[in-house]
Amino acid sequence: MSKMHKGLIAVAVAAFAALVVWAVATVPETPAKPDAPVEDNKVMRYDGNEISEEKNGRKIWDLTAEHIDVNIETRDAVLENLQGHFYAEDGRVVEVKASKGTYAEGTKDIVLSGNVEIKNSDGAQLNSDELRWDAQKEILAAIGNAKAVKEDMLATGDRIESSDGFNKIKISGKAYLRRGGETK
Repeated sequence: MSKMHKGLIAVAVAAFAALVVWAVATVPETPAKPDAPVEDNKVMRYDGNEISEEKNGRKIWDLTAEHIDVNIETRDAVLENLQGHFYAEDGRVVEVKASKGTYAEGTKDIVLSGNVEIKNSDGAQLNSDELRWDAQKEILAAIGNAKAVKEDMLATGDRIESSDGFNKIKISGKAYLRRGGETK
């Protein structure tokens, strides 16, 4: 073997070694696992904040929550451990408490669930699985195992709704109404 062939072999081996070193040094990082948590930068998080709505200068409702997540694109909100008020035109106030809730910016509708407790400023109390505010119809509806108690009146049903802060109610689905006697 001539010196030239040996030189070419040496250059080829050196080039191959350089190629291997370059390939190892430039390997891209392994991408994150698809199930790894990804920070959602489309959600703003608040603690101890309030959301509310007014119409024609009159407050319709307000909700204060321990924790609120707001989607910055849709402005929809998810609330945890909340309490709030719905204000009737005649001045009565419906006080609400719930474990969680949602607010849809597009429709202005609210859904509260989990340990829903409702108290009216005139003494009425209402419990249900869920409370819904239909903003377009301006109706509050207690849905699922709804039970309303006021003085000597007991009302139960699958749904109890009102458009005037539960002064007048509509009961539907397994409706039961009793006046006088035990209300428990």
